[in-house]
Amino acid sequence: MAVVQPTSPSSTTHAEALRSDPRIAEAKRLIAEAVAEHAKSIDDVRSADDSLVPGYQAMLTRLGTARGGAPIWPYLSSGLGNGPYVQLADGSIKLDFIGGIGVHGCGHSDPRMVDAAIDAALEDTVMQGNLQQHPPSLEMSERLLKLATAGGANFDHCLLSTSGAMANENALKIALHHKAPANRIIAFENAFAGRSIALAALTDRPNYRAGLPLALSVDYLPFRDQADPAGSTKRAVAELKRLLNRHPGRYAAFWAEPIAGEGGYYPGSTEFFEALCVPLREAGIPIIFDEVQSFSRTSKPFAFQHYGLDRFADIVTIGKITQVCATLYGEAFKPTGPILSQTFTGASSSIATGLATLDALEANDCFGENGQNIQRHQYFADALDSLAKKYPGLIAGPYGEGMMIAFTPGDGSFEQAKQLMDIMYDVGLLGFVCGSNPTRIRFLPAPAITTTEHIDAAITLLDKSLALFSKPR
Repeated sequence: MAVVQPTSPSSTTHAEALRSDPRIAEAKRLIAEAVAEHAKSIDDVRSADDSLVPGYQAMLTRLGTARGGAPIWPYLSSGLGNGPYVQLADGSIKLDFIGGIGVHGCGHSDPRMVDAAIDAALEDTVMQGNLQQHPPSLEMSERLLKLATAGGANFDHCLLSTSGAMANENALKIALHHKAPANRIIAFENAFAGRSIALAALTDRPNYRAGLPLALSVDYLPFRDQADPAGSTKRAVAELKRLLNRHPGRYAAFWAEPIAGEGGYYPGSTEFFEALCVPLREAGIPIIFDEVQSFSRTSKPFAFQHYGLDRFADIVTIGKITQVCATLYGEAFKPTGPILSQTFTGASSSIATGLATLDALEANDCFGENGQNIQRHQYFADALDSLAKKYPGLIAGPYGEGMMIAFTPGDGSFEQAKQLMDIMYDVGLLGFVCGSNPTRIRFLPAPAITTTEHIDAAITLLDKSLALFSKPR
């Protein structure tokens, strides 16, 4: 039997030798050069190429058949973009200010994402899993824990997963396991947590759980009202106390989005959350912050940090912009049974590009009390306010928080919001609906690359859209 010699400090693995091979570096340089050359003219919105439209329409028809229903937008990308601009397969170019609902934090065809994805393609497997993982999985977990604990929050563990819904499922399992036999959840009205059976029960949208069993018992609190912060806080606290008295010892968790996402992009506040978290902490109820959409979009990496709620955070979930999703929790919540395990914890490419995205957010000075996220929000909100004065009754605030921008179109009905959204799409600006009563239109500009010039371009397109929206149809 051959004897395995000990590895010396100067030794390297075959994989490390491959990654440092000059041929790989040259291949990456050539790819980056080619992508930049072909993407450079994707720098403004334009209409479709007539010669490509028939084939494009045929693909859309086939897509509707394959997926069991037409897509919300007639959107199929060509596979190439440039920052916030993306070319579709019909040759048209759109200004993408929704980014996969917050997924594409570096926009389209970003050279850092291409570079990281090539590194991932050199990994021995496409997907990482619970049984067999690689060093970047460890790096991502430790990076997220370092970010999450920077303000004193008590997180020791990070469980990677492939979707925000799975991260949220894991958060629920951790809390329910920790507080067994407690089985009720407190959440906010208009909450959205995902579309699994458990998360559909938590989400405050009856039509999202049509025909599904109720897997959880959920009670709802009113969220903060920007028009009446003191009154809404008082009402929320009163309802919380009523629920705690009605179901003593039955609550396994309080579930909160620090900024309402699908519910309409309404911000919380330090005072509002503290008024709720103090009695929750006194009652021993775990506090879960769902940051799948809000991560990276305020003055701090996490919105709970933005509001100074570090001492209340027991479990937090993230996803979307990080490419790979995660559930973070403290040692006190570590399950005593084998309830956390997944065949897939993340694609090699999602972990690599997620790490590159974290680097890009830092490089763009997104965070800080006067960081880019705060500055761009104010710039965007001021421009929207100018449009509101130009088109009275057609656009109204509030305008969201940080790089989560929203407005209410027309009378706030779903019909009018969708009408304006469709006009915007045709004009070349991508935004998406959110909320109900009123229904709003939201933007999620890519934090790592969005400039004031891009915002100006979006406002010009929205101005054009509102002019069309104002005409009788």
